[in-house]
Amino acid sequence: MIDLSTRWLGIPLQTPLLVAASPVSSRLDAVKRAEEAGAGALVVRSLFEEQLQLESARLEEDLATGADSFAEALSYFPEIRHGDAREHLLAIEKMRKAVRMPLIGSLNAISPGSWTQYARQLEETGVNGIELNIYTVAADPARSGAEIEAELYETFEAVRDAVSIPVSVKLSPFCSSLANVARNLDERNARGLVLFNRFLQPDIDPETESVRADMPLSSPEEIRLPLRWTGILYGRIEADLALSTGVHNGMDAARALLAGAAVVQVAAAVMRHGVPYLSTMLRALEMWMTDRDYAALSDFRGKLSQRNVADPFAFERAQYVGLLLSKNRTGPAL
Repeated sequence: MIDLSTRWLGIPLQTPLLVAASPVSSRLDAVKRAEEAGAGALVVRSLFEEQLQLESARLEEDLATGADSFAEALSYFPEIRHGDAREHLLAIEKMRKAVRMPLIGSLNAISPGSWTQYARQLEETGVNGIELNIYTVAADPARSGAEIEAELYETFEAVRDAVSIPVSVKLSPFCSSLANVARNLDERNARGLVLFNRFLQPDIDPETESVRADMPLSSPEEIRLPLRWTGILYGRIEADLALSTGVHNGMDAARALLAGAAVVQVAAAVMRHGVPYLSTMLRALEMWMTDRDYAALSDFRGKLSQRNVADPFAFERAQYVGLLLSKNRTGPAL
């Protein structure tokens, strides 16, 4: 009997597949199907402070339209205000009542006080943990990397101290010293690190001469970046590692676990193939384990991490140099 159980943030899970924060994880019917298909946990779609601010501003603008066009009964109707995060929180409460699998609340804020305020509100919904969705493009040339990292640590510590449930951080791959950032968060008791936040890039349309934005799904090739860093960090920090981006089938999950991931986060695969595809991924992982006589994930987790492979430099520059000098490299002749 294959044992797919694992732990994430200290929370026991039946399988290592987590549905990542995505449109799928915002619909109650899809959340129920994800549990039925074998998801170990689900990250609820992110609560974005900026979105709440935009909605509030639009409501005020709509209410102000025509406000001075009549003279009577100005105080007859009660004052109308934006509900802030209440609608989002109510949806999570319904999810919590509808499924038994662990739910992780995802949060992206922009002001220090809001991080802690919304974190407490998420905790009250009954979620089992919180994922800090650090989605910030460091575009200000006046701010140093040290300042940005200090703000990250301050934000994490504030949220950690504000709630009693475990907190993880979804990191950017663009830190100047990612291993150092990971170690600093680990020392501050981050229970998990998610590798990585997938930054969507703007495009330029030469026909309309405009900047456009879309949300293409990840490709299988994108797994290599988080795979490398999962392998490098495994065994160097105490925090659990979640590999996110590029996980499209059961073999991708196996690759992540071999590198040292405790869990993998899946979004594009279920958006492309449907939520029941999770069970297909799990069956493929079970078959792979059976073929190799692995009874549990712990039998091979981290087997191919940097600290356990025969050539640890394969995770670093030596891999690049070796490929450049290899006569068997693929691609056109230079």
